[in-house]
Amino acid sequence: MSQASNSPAVFRGVIAIELRDGSPPERAALPAASAGEVAALLGRDLAKLAPDVADCELALLAAHFDPAEALRPAWPLHRHVQELLQRAPGQAQGARVIGFGADAQGALPVPMQADAALAGGGLRVLPFVLRGGAFDSVAEQLESKLFDCGMAQADAALALQEGLGARIEHIRYLSLHDLLAMMAMQYQNAGLEGMWTLLETALLEPAGEWLLDAPPEPLARYADGEVRIALLDPATWQTRNAPQQDDAAKLERGFTLFQMRCRQYAAVLEAHGVPVQYVHCADGQPHCLHFPLQRWRD
Repeated sequence: MSQASNSPAVFRGVIAIELRDGSPPERAALPAASAGEVAALLGRDLAKLAPDVADCELALLAAHFDPAEALRPAWPLHRHVQELLQRAPGQAQGARVIGFGADAQGALPVPMQADAALAGGGLRVLPFVLRGGAFDSVAEQLESKLFDCGMAQADAALALQEGLGARIEHIRYLSLHDLLAMMAMQYQNAGLEGMWTLLETALLEPAGEWLLDAPPEPLARYADGEVRIALLDPATWQTRNAPQQDDAAKLERGFTLFQMRCRQYAAVLEAHGVPVQYVHCADGQPHCLHFPLQRWRD
């Protein structure tokens, strides 16, 4: 995941901040001066793991986000950091290390603002990119070392803690691939393996497709950049999921739980920037997800 097929070679990573007791930081981003300081400390720490980092350009967006905002199709958060780096002055001056933070009033332009609906999580991430220099060597070394050896040094951790006004438990550096693996484990531990297969396809194979047809999980399909979830009526749901059950109360509870599961899938996928459509499915068969039939809306 160090590069996209349609863009120049770039290593995508995050500073991952585990908040103590889940207490949110006081500030959404570091001030500009502190952003530059933390970017320099980040570069120093990364160079200890991959010395050729010193020959690469490094750009840090010193605002914190929910991990779901970093794990969206086409990696828009990191693409924005690349665009900021591209527009920054000094391209002829060699390897630059730049931190982008808040202005003098503590404000951020809209593209740098985190999604308020995703605030409150115990893990926040600050995205960074590396490019140029001995890129292949740098990417290989960081991918192999960051997860096990990527703890931030004390001065970098202190600068982040004070700059954000945060109560912090741990700070570590991760590749985007590491973050993806961590989130996969969390979703799997939460019993969301089915949802994860859809999300993973959207992130890593956006032009591909995946059908989830594994009762009692929702019937869903990823294709064409969106996930379609089958909308079943109670009778169709029973035929598909509980054909031997005849207890009306149990059937009602089961159908209610199924609807909640569908909404849970949709909420997580949409948090990751994957559009979701509900499709009426009269017979509970996957073919209904392949055609532009009437869709249910709130």
